[in-house]
Amino acid sequence: MSVQSTPPRPAPLAGIRVLDLTRVLAGPWCTQNLADLGAEVVKVERPVAGDDTRAWGPPYLKDQDGNATSEAAYYLSANRNKLSVTVDIATPRGAQVVRELAMQSDILVENFKVGGLKKYGLDYDTLREINPRLIYCSVTGFGQNGPYANRPGYDFMIQGMGGLMSITGERDDLPGGGPQKAGVAVADLMTGMYSTVGILAALIERDKSGLGQHIDMALLDCQVAMLANQNLNYMTSGKVPQRAGNAHQNLVPYQVFAAADGHLIVAVGNDSQFRNYSRVIGMSELADDPRFATNPQRVINREALVPILVERMKSGARDMWLAELEAAGVPAGPINTLEQVYQDPQVQARGMKLELPHPTAGVAPIAASPLKLSGSPVRYERPAPTLGQHTRQVLSERLGLSDAEIDALSRPEN
Repeated sequence: MSVQSTPPRPAPLAGIRVLDLTRVLAGPWCTQNLADLGAEVVKVERPVAGDDTRAWGPPYLKDQDGNATSEAAYYLSANRNKLSVTVDIATPRGAQVVRELAMQSDILVENFKVGGLKKYGLDYDTLREINPRLIYCSVTGFGQNGPYANRPGYDFMIQGMGGLMSITGERDDLPGGGPQKAGVAVADLMTGMYSTVGILAALIERDKSGLGQHIDMALLDCQVAMLANQNLNYMTSGKVPQRAGNAHQNLVPYQVFAAADGHLIVAVGNDSQFRNYSRVIGMSELADDPRFATNPQRVINREALVPILVERMKSGARDMWLAELEAAGVPAGPINTLEQVYQDPQVQARGMKLELPHPTAGVAPIAASPLKLSGSPVRYERPAPTLGQHTRQVLSERLGLSDAEIDALSRPEN
């Protein structure tokens, strides 16, 4: 008797069409999420130049002979699984073509300045008249209203304005103290993630109402919202949180320690873990000291406890501490370079680095999506497209345009 395998289920967003009028990172990160989940994403790019990040290099993807291609690593990171179409929307015919694509789409994502698409007839109010079911997501620095609405917004400045840099970096009274941005564009990335959530919610709501809606996403809003516990630390105490370096505002010990031959992170989350940690480092008496027995007392008496731990951790090798702490159930870990990240057996077991065939380079590496769906998993069908790679395919199949019409649309002078 043969065992029949269960046929694969369709991708979660199979059949959903997305029109992507975004560039750089926040918008493309959102539409890449949608593409990973099976939506057909058509990315509309400027002829000749395309998305700004195509020129944000080096590094560039290398071909099979080791020579640099025109594909910037930055662009590759946020545009896989999409189709690239080059159309000059500044021309009447180009704008009309994009409107026709919008009529056939479920979702449109754009990150033009507030009101910037109205002159092309590609704003929400215009498009909802021809497609009432369209979910239209606008991504800007400051949102569609308010005194800053017309300002440009970039991740770096938003990290500063939104409070992140006031709590990131070494303490001001220590060497190297001062404001510090995050190592990646977290305001952009979180806006992309929140935008994804908003779009998926609007899709579910559309099943009930039959109508689309406008989603107004602002980098500043998302940066403020993502401060999480730090927001409530301030709201509940009235005290402005300060930079604490690698320490935690609400947990002790929860920081980087220098060992005899390197650094490690110890992340004690409760009193039981602190007791185990104290035993591992040979200082069990710390867990019985009323100043340190509970986390609230450890936070209050941080300045007394941490120097004791710092001195003790210097006496052992990093890997020795890591092994003993793991055996005792105390959260701890190394500080890896990206090379070490991708050599880590857990990262490898989770399949976080993949390769896809690429038309100019042979293959292109990608960092996999962290979404692990058992019945309808993420599919990796194509790397980030070359500029205009799918113009002819999309415009001929969807709109029935001739080769001559398509060629004219792809020329900026027209």
